[in-house]
Amino acid sequence: MPRVIKRKEHPLSMRLPETDIAIIDRAATLRGRSRTDFVREAAVRAAEDVLMETTPIRMSPADFKAFIDVLSQPAHPVPEMVELFQRTAPWESSDVKPE
Repeated sequence: MPRVIKRKEHPLSMRLPETDIAIIDRAATLRGRSRTDFVREAAVRAAEDVLMETTPIRMSPADFKAFIDVLSQPAHPVPEMVELFQRTAPWESSDVKPE
């Protein structure tokens, strides 16, 4: 009996306007990727974003209470963030001389 081999990849065909193809090709070239790799990555990323937005997070009542308790605690400063916000923005620096 012949062995059935499962496909690891499945084709996906799309009809797009020439302008869309040109934009995709330009972006793929800038990333050093093929059109297929670029479109696949973008589509998967978009799909993951949608799933993350719509997937409910389930937890027990006890876990939910623990979660709310942590969120209700006072915030603590993060030293790295405090230092970052105290820096002068590059566009506010006096080192930059107008031409």
